[in-house]
Amino acid sequence: MTLEILVSDGLSDVRHGFFTRRGGASSGIFGGLNCGPGSSDQAEAVRINRTRVATAMGGTLDSLISLQQIHSPDVVTLDAIPAERPKADGMVTRHEGLILGILTADCAPVLFADSAAGVIGAAHAGWKGAVGGVLEATVASMLALGATREGIHATVGPTISQRNYEVGLDFMDDVLAEDGGNTRFFAGGRSDDKVQFDLPSYVVAKLRNTGVTAEWTGHCTYAEPDRFFSFRRTTHRGEVDYGRQIACIRL
Repeated sequence: MTLEILVSDGLSDVRHGFFTRRGGASSGIFGGLNCGPGSSDQAEAVRINRTRVATAMGGTLDSLISLQQIHSPDVVTLDAIPAERPKADGMVTRHEGLILGILTADCAPVLFADSAAGVIGAAHAGWKGAVGGVLEATVASMLALGATREGIHATVGPTISQRNYEVGLDFMDDVLAEDGGNTRFFAGGRSDDKVQFDLPSYVVAKLRNTGVTAEWTGHCTYAEPDRFFSFRRTTHRGEVDYGRQIACIRL
């Protein structure tokens, strides 16, 4: 099976892709293009998958950089291939040839580009990182490299949609503590002690509040098991682990 790569019109000036799980070497619950080295999948299968992604992006396995994602607001600026995976949830560069890769399985992968300035970025935005400021920090790091707010375009890739993201009231309290206006991102749940959170709309709104152009691709990771890995779907099924899809961008 060939790789399936989703692209954004807003990022058409730079090479990028939101990879689905199709076209990989992994099997079983990881079936397809599992690119997560932190999973319990066979290391060789993950290496093959990541090599296929790097090749599709016009690079080598060594040039494909991913993070030790920790649900933080931390962003690293890269001018060379790091010796180890940085502990952070965002990265930016103006260095040609580096492939920035974000791993997700329901959280929002966000790819950024200011093609005129020659600056790109990528961020992992789960609810905790988004509330904590990873999106704003990524934009700020791009500005420090010479990008402009008007020149930056951000695309949110496949993530869990509101109808499949039911959370507790304490979760809602945490998000509302940041801004009471965030009530617009919640809808009633299946019981009085549950609500449904619209993560992609929340992330897009946060991005637009920074002054950049932003949109979501519209793909729900939970709803399409043949195309996307999903932590929540795996949990509901009682499976022992889950794969991670990758979103990449490069100059």
